[in-house]
Amino acid sequence: MCFHPQKNVLISASEDKTIRIWDLDAFREMKELRGHRDIVVDIEVSNDGQLLVSSSEDHTLRLWRRSTKNYGNTLWLVYSKRFDNHRSASHSLYVSLINVKEHALAKKGSKMPETNEYQPPKVWEWKKGSGGKFANINRPIAGATHEKELPRGKHPFQLYSLATPNGQKVTIMFEELLELGETKAEYDAYTINIGEGDQFSSGFVAVNPNSKIPALMDHSTSPATRIFESGSILVHLAEKFGHFIPKTPEARTECFNWLFWQMGSAPYLGGGFGHFYNYAPMKIEYCIDRFAMEVKRQLDVLDRHLSSNTYMAGEEYSIADMAIWPWYGGLVLGKLYDAAEFLDVKSYKNVVRWAEEIEKRPAVQRGRRVNRAWGPEDEQLLERHDASDFKPKN
Repeated sequence: MCFHPQKNVLISASEDKTIRIWDLDAFREMKELRGHRDIVVDIEVSNDGQLLVSSSEDHTLRLWRRSTKNYGNTLWLVYSKRFDNHRSASHSLYVSLINVKEHALAKKGSKMPETNEYQPPKVWEWKKGSGGKFANINRPIAGATHEKELPRGKHPFQLYSLATPNGQKVTIMFEELLELGETKAEYDAYTINIGEGDQFSSGFVAVNPNSKIPALMDHSTSPATRIFESGSILVHLAEKFGHFIPKTPEARTECFNWLFWQMGSAPYLGGGFGHFYNYAPMKIEYCIDRFAMEVKRQLDVLDRHLSSNTYMAGEEYSIADMAIWPWYGGLVLGKLYDAAEFLDVKSYKNVVRWAEEIEKRPAVQRGRRVNRAWGPEDEQLLERHDASDFKPKN
């Protein structure tokens, strides 16, 4: 913990790997800084308040630079200014920051940028472990990283997935088909742990070269058919069993309109808003505002449509609902990113009505559980092989 008397600012370090800046005049937290991968043990601030050095139990020092004269604005971690030559945990700094710009950076052979804006190089280079929850698996190349075959169960359909919103679309579809009595829609579902890189196994890449869940093998055809991308899987199953795509040309087109709306819109919710609001190593106001605005616009699009429609394609429940509900239904029901209050989701009353109605469906309740490895135990189901898997275990 350190105090800057000229600015009347308190800066504290925490075991949750964060640094927080407090305004002592207003008695409020102004900024949260993330970037360390381990417990922050010490911090020091320069006399002019422009520079901050923090040390961590991961044996590193990080240099932070204030972006504006107002502490309330974003402070950016200068990623290139990470010093990791300590052989053990650096528990105390004991450094003077008056000349840290010249001494520390000169030692690294680099100069402090004149502005706080990121200056893109002429050619981008991959910096492994650049921060964020998924830094250990994100990479700019495709293909398998290791050899491993996928398991195969007894049913014609073999699903390899995880209970993310994209994964839920397909398991909800399977459970809806089984609810209708389509016994040939029985399936085996195996969990793909994307945090551990299961999606980069040779077996998974053979089913989906894009290394994203869900991926499906349909062994009822000869040769077996691989299907990847959640929208493609929904269409494949709907056409195969003759359910959940409206029959009239107008309603069928409306169903596909909204199905593909979801494919194009959800990346702004997940990869945009969800990433910067919930997963990024630091909170960046511009990014959160940019994507929060777009997500609220999307919710308004849905709310206006659902004001005169029971379901997305009209009065008939369809694969469009199954695709949209795990993302936008989950969001307004408070199941995504802990952002319901932030986005004021309760104000989208028609979306909430639609989401609550779909949530009551037994097949949806089962489908949400399949390949879920987190949350309450009674909501988890790592693998699914038949209906008895949903029964409570004694």
